Amino acid sequence: MSAVAQDSSMSDSDAAETVGRFDNPALMRRRRREEVRFQAYGLIAIALGMSFLVILFGTIIRDGWTAFFQTSIELPIKFDAAEIDPDGTRNANALAQANYQKLANQALYGQLGVDPSSRAQRQAANALVSRDVDSQLRAMVASDPKIIGTTQNVWVLASGNVDAFAKGKIDRELPQENRQISDQQISWIDKLTASGAMEKSFNTGLFTNTASSQPETAGLAVALLGSFYIMLIVVLLSVPLGVAAAIYLEEFAPRNRITDIIEVNINNLAAVPSIVFGLLGLAVFINFAGLPRSASLVGGLVLTLRTLPTVIIATRASITAVPPSIREAALGVGASKVQSVFHHVLPLSLPGIITGTIIGLVQAIGETAPLLMIGMVAFVVDVPSSPLDPATALPVQIYMWATEAERGFVEKTAGATIVLLGILAVMNILAMVLRKRYERKW
Repeated sequence: MSAVAQDSSMSDSDAAETVGRFDNPALMRRRRREEVRFQAYGLIAIALGMSFLVILFGTIIRDGWTAFFQTSIELPIKFDAAEIDPDGTRNANALAQANYQKLANQALYGQLGVDPSSRAQRQAANALVSRDVDSQLRAMVASDPKIIGTTQNVWVLASGNVDAFAKGKIDRELPQENRQISDQQISWIDKLTASGAMEKSFNTGLFTNTASSQPETAGLAVALLGSFYIMLIVVLLSVPLGVAAAIYLEEFAPRNRITDIIEVNINNLAAVPSIVFGLLGLAVFINFAGLPRSASLVGGLVLTLRTLPTVIIATRASITAVPPSIREAALGVGASKVQSVFHHVLPLSLPGIITGTIIGLVQAIGETAPLLMIGMVAFVVDVPSSPLDPATALPVQIYMWATEAERGFVEKTAGATIVLLGILAVMNILAMVLRKRYERKW
């Protein structure tokens, strides 16, 4: 009885002490200050993080939005038969070897009033148009030889420096010796702009052109198709293998030392630097299996290995989140273990599996180091027709453009980054939509 009374008295004293603390105004003010201070620290951390994010995306958009527009010049080009096909045979080899750059330059001289006898004026005028204009005109003649002997108004790409000046990337107020455009060239640009012969339009070449040493004609066609092939291989391999492995480990595998070792290794593989997977792909898929370098197939296999741990971990977490009562109810009405898993557990865990899979794919599409290790940094000018052809990927293309010295590649790098971020945003939004669509509550 005395012990019970003692405990009761102690409880009463503790309660009184607690009430006394709440009655102490100084103590309460200090606690409120601590709470306000902690909330302020949290708000400051969020504000710093958001400010860095705004600076990052603001810089990328500021430097890259102009990459989606391209400056072109309209020229009345005379497809002189004496220059293109002097023999009149329409031989394909002869047509391909003609000097089309000369035809574009002559049309430009006439439009600008350039003195052909002045070498300095000729060189300054030649620098206004892209050096790849000959490829454009050659393709026109190859597709329609009937234009030989006629004069056609053709929109040709301006050079990288002219495009940068038209977009405001080169300040005309700078002294002539400090900019890449001369005063004479600026006067010609103003003349062409005033006459409507120079204008900016949407740059479809950013998505349809292949690799080029000239920034105005460089595009993402090879990188986009290469990334598509890589992601297709990753989806076809990592999703079924990862989901099957997760189901077995979570529902069917016995709990012993072997499965413990497997689980530890899967968790460790998820944290392994991605370049290690590149070394593995170089050793196994290229040096041992003999698969071609720079091929999307090898890139897909390497990124499949990189994505598998993420898919397995996400799938196991989703399966674990399903209440045990679902399994017990299915088994109670006579369902087999396999039926309870595939008819009840797997459908209920589908939202988490989809989310984890898309997160793994988002991680894979942004990887660069493994693809560098397997040689996907080649200068590829032909669009790949299959996963076995040489290709590159979006993050690798961004890396290659970032190392170029030409001014025009700066905006190309930022523009390609915007494209990549757009793809990642779409994939993340898709993950949220699918999760919301298939989510079930119990």
